[in-house]
Amino acid sequence: LFCCVFQAILIFCWVYVRKYQSRRESEVISTITAIFALAVALITSALLPVDIFLVSYMKNQNGTFKIWADANVSRQIEDTVLYGYYTLYSIILFCVFLWIPFVYFYYEEKEDDDGNTCLQVKTALKYTLGFITVCAVLLLIGAFVPLDIPNKKNSTEWEKVKLLFEEFGSSHGLTALSFSISSLTVIGMLAAITYTAYGMSALPLNLIKGTTSAAYERLENTEGIEEVEQHLLRIKSKCRDGRPLSSRDRRTLKQLEERLRTLRRRERHLESIEKSWWTKFCEAIRPLKIVWGVFFIIVALLFTVSLFLSNLDKALHSAGFDSGFIILGTNLTNPLNMLLPVLQRVFPLDYILITTIVMYFIFTSMAGIRNMGIWFFWIRLYKIRRGKTRPQALLFLCMILLLIVLHTSYMIYSLAPQYVMYGSQKYLVQVRSIVATYNQLGDIFRSCYIVLFPFILDQCIVTRTYLFLHKFWFFSAAYYFGNWAFIAVFLIGLIVSCCKGKKSVIEGEVDDDDSDMSDDELSVYYH
Repeated sequence: LFCCVFQAILIFCWVYVRKYQSRRESEVISTITAIFALAVALITSALLPVDIFLVSYMKNQNGTFKIWADANVSRQIEDTVLYGYYTLYSIILFCVFLWIPFVYFYYEEKEDDDGNTCLQVKTALKYTLGFITVCAVLLLIGAFVPLDIPNKKNSTEWEKVKLLFEEFGSSHGLTALSFSISSLTVIGMLAAITYTAYGMSALPLNLIKGTTSAAYERLENTEGIEEVEQHLLRIKSKCRDGRPLSSRDRRTLKQLEERLRTLRRRERHLESIEKSWWTKFCEAIRPLKIVWGVFFIIVALLFTVSLFLSNLDKALHSAGFDSGFIILGTNLTNPLNMLLPVLQRVFPLDYILITTIVMYFIFTSMAGIRNMGIWFFWIRLYKIRRGKTRPQALLFLCMILLLIVLHTSYMIYSLAPQYVMYGSQKYLVQVRSIVATYNQLGDIFRSCYIVLFPFILDQCIVTRTYLFLHKFWFFSAAYYFGNWAFIAVFLIGLIVSCCKGKKSVIEGEVDDDDSDMSDDELSVYYH
């Protein structure tokens, strides 16, 4: 089963990258890197449901451990999952700080200087060294940052340094890796606020509204061509008697000629789309797209309402900023917290729901990046366009997805903290009941929750995901404020998407700065 899932992920990544990459600028190294990074992002996002399933599978519904799940087996399973996180998170660090930057700068140098491969490698390594330095600094800070500050006022500096090394040795590097991953998760939070929040509103509404008709757009485009040609004739008629055109007329003539080239490219694209089998297929499944759009908007609203109630609960009942807004238990329930315990009764509906939410989070992120493009503050760096995306843009897209995946676990934890921490585990507790005149002791089982009592902690196994989420309170505080920003951006994006009309059937595929050679790429894609 694992091999089949892995093969399916690789096939999807290959199809997705090949669908959007430019045919003229495709590069083997950048293509392999993009496919690998995208596959790592999807596999890492799938680890959370697996982690929850494993801790839940070790216990029966009555709260007792299964026969095979003794202390040693439980520890082995926990260690296996933990090593899985170690491996995938280390690969993410490798991709974000070394491999993707190196391939990006290597390709940039290849465009500037064709020929000297050694010089390109040296220059790419020189720029990549800055990323490696940042990674090393984060690992060092995470390795020696004190989680428990000694309370003794008369403790010497040597005792404090000794404590740091003891903590580093006892955590086996978990703290260093957790700090580095948490730092990247904050960046992933900003990417999720920018791209995922918008994608969650834009993707469903685009599916519901659909696109304009290719035939109708082609008719409008033909009228535009005729209008521009008439305008050009009027300007050129001014110089028939040999008089030179004024500077204003020359500027207007140049703009009109560029506009005419763009309209003619649009004409060729629209003609290709109108005749393609893909357009006819999309028209045939139009009702299915509307159903999917309605389903996605329901999931988005469920996600947003649950996130709002969870954040409101933290604002009202947590210990405040210094604790990272962490709460023990749930005071304000939300739709997702109510739905998961109900679905736990029928295996495996709860795992299907949590997997659906994780995958939805990933695919809406991809939709948001595709619609918005790659931005650096107010500067648009790259566009993500079907069949015409540059290799650098694909590398940026995969890096952003890697960062967003890191933030996904905390987003799911914010929605259902008890479920992410313990899954569907239950524990036994003895209660005394009075029947007639006799006192009787009986065992009842309850769902595991965030507790303070040490004797219950032995009966409930915490997911390995939780260990990476709450090592540092200041990151939890940043995530809390990021959730409010996420909700605000989603609502703004929802309003903007509702007000916008239907998208063009060739939205973003024809721009004024495109060359005529780019028409061949799209025609290859459609035919």
